[in-house]
Amino acid sequence: MTTAEVVVADLSNTQHSAAVLFLLNEYAKDPMGGGTELTESVKQHLIPALQARHDAHIILIFVDHKPAAIANCFEGFSTFAAKPLLNIHDFAVTPEFRGRGLTKILMNKIEEVARSLDCCKITLEVLEGNKLAQMAYSASGYAGYELDPIMGRAMFWQKKL
Repeated sequence: MTTAEVVVADLSNTQHSAAVLFLLNEYAKDPMGGGTELTESVKQHLIPALQARHDAHIILIFVDHKPAAIANCFEGFSTFAAKPLLNIHDFAVTPEFRGRGLTKILMNKIEEVARSLDCCKITLEVLEGNKLAQMAYSASGYAGYELDPIMGRAMFWQKKL
């Protein structure tokens, strides 16, 4: 029998820390994560950097004690609502465990965490070519962001430093 355990990561727990590094590395190697393994520097510094943050909320799913899925979420703030928001920064299910409903389980847990923080909304970014993720997010109630249909949807931009 397959058992799925959903936990909010405790990065002082070595099993959780190892799972975060494993799952993020698997995600990074996937074309949707950039197709390149995490650098040794990132692997060495990520857990201590995350432990220093008070706005990070990491959700893990283990299936039969194996790391299967991750959502790295970070708090932001909505000035229009005067409330916190939760941004899903990384979201991944390893290939071995895809098609088992873990995305829905992870999305439900993210919403539970956001509600416990009194967030006004949950945000995320998704690649244009990742149609499967778009369908999953849409099925969970997510949609493109717009304030006014005349002005169109928001675009996610970056400037690397």
